[in-house]
Amino acid sequence: MSTELLTEIDHVAIAVNDLDAAVAWYKEVFGATVEHREVVESDGVEEALLKVAESYIQLLTPTTGSSPVAKYLANKGEGLHHIGYRVADCAVALQAVKDSGGRVIDEVPRPGSRGTTVAFVHPKTSFGTLIELVQE
Repeated sequence: MSTELLTEIDHVAIAVNDLDAAVAWYKEVFGATVEHREVVESDGVEEALLKVAESYIQLLTPTTGSSPVAKYLANKGEGLHHIGYRVADCAVALQAVKDSGGRVIDEVPRPGSRGTTVAFVHPKTSFGTLIELVQE
């Protein structure tokens, strides 16, 4: 496919145990402030988005012990969780992954935070990196 489907980096997601401590650290060290904070019940997480240019640092903490982020923290500890790429059309980008034989976590796009539409690509498809496709 010759058309570029990824338009820019939407966010870099970092899993943390203590969201307030992480937010305070980014503010104290870098002067970063929270642009958006939301509990995403469907994913069992609370997020804080720190604006960096046209992208975000997304700090994530689990709100339930069964959320994927809780499992990630238990297995790997705090750190880089996934990268979000902006796309013009989430369904088209997701279908491109499927058409290439890639594994996806979301079979169809679904609502994300900030009123976005999102879908996740399995890290076994994308060289060990969990990818979130984000349509604003």
